[in-house]
Amino acid sequence: MKVLVTGSAGFIGNALALRLLERGDEVVGLDNLNPYYDVALKEARLRRLTPHPGFREARVSLEDGPAVAAWFRDFAPRRVVHLAAQAGVRHSLEHPEAYISSNVVGFLHILEGCRSLGIEHLVYASTSSVYGANTRMPYSTHQAADHPLTIYAASKKANEAMAHAYSHLFRIPTTGLRFFTVYGPWGRPDMALFKFTQAILAQAPIDLYNGGDMRRDFTYVDDIVEGVLRVLDRPAQPDPRWSGDAPDPASGSAPYRLYNIGNNNPVHLGRFVEVLERKLGRVAVKRMLPMQPGDVPATYADVDDLMRDVGFRPATPLEDGIGRFVDWYRTYYRV
Repeated sequence: MKVLVTGSAGFIGNALALRLLERGDEVVGLDNLNPYYDVALKEARLRRLTPHPGFREARVSLEDGPAVAAWFRDFAPRRVVHLAAQAGVRHSLEHPEAYISSNVVGFLHILEGCRSLGIEHLVYASTSSVYGANTRMPYSTHQAADHPLTIYAASKKANEAMAHAYSHLFRIPTTGLRFFTVYGPWGRPDMALFKFTQAILAQAPIDLYNGGDMRRDFTYVDDIVEGVLRVLDRPAQPDPRWSGDAPDPASGSAPYRLYNIGNNNPVHLGRFVEVLERKLGRVAVKRMLPMQPGDVPATYADVDDLMRDVGFRPATPLEDGIGRFVDWYRTYYRV
């Protein structure tokens, strides 16, 4: 089928587009290759897609409503996976306007494109950051998540609310996926695994916030992609049990769903670094720092709904995932 994937030069979007092409789908990859991080890495990711005859590239910004609408008309996708966004939690503290224009206004343009065509299913990226000030673990989509701690998180929470409105008004099936700390080959240079690897190989210190007392539900990128594909192939349906007297945030009377995609196994940052040190054969120089504004000490995904509805839960061991990243990093950067 025809699938429009936004963020096709990004970490997750590129891996997903490749899997869709390999299974025989036609893909239009929409991306503006913004310079938030190394554009050469984004170009290299795109070169993995261009040999496939079923791939078309669209260099378009989400903020450009007419251009987004034109690609919807010309390509006429049956389904849409929206992964493009202004990423980065800490970056949002200094540049909040970029998150509103890309993540909120841009998402509106995606929703309007879906409405104009009556698409079969919109799957979009949310984030574990929406849980914000919540402390009850594991995080569940059935809990309220109304206290985001950053503009990035707030913009993703806004996406969930906007998707519900469009599902309710126009009966567009929408599914939001709350990703938990994704890592793996072709990853983002602004994320911990990439930064730590780069620093350790350069014999530079790595920064450990909250004195290193952090836990994250690290999730391997191939597990994320498998989850996205399974959800994409199962369009959201109205929940017959949903009641406005006791509203469940994870579903609705509209064709609307939310799922966590996480490894369901939070790992202490110290163990994460130890595994990386073993894979690199080097010891890290650690610099202990206080907690950063907008950060949280732990994340932990409840993925029971994902398992029940699509028969999948992420399970790649941390040692395997970090090992594959290190192998890729050494090859790509000739280290």
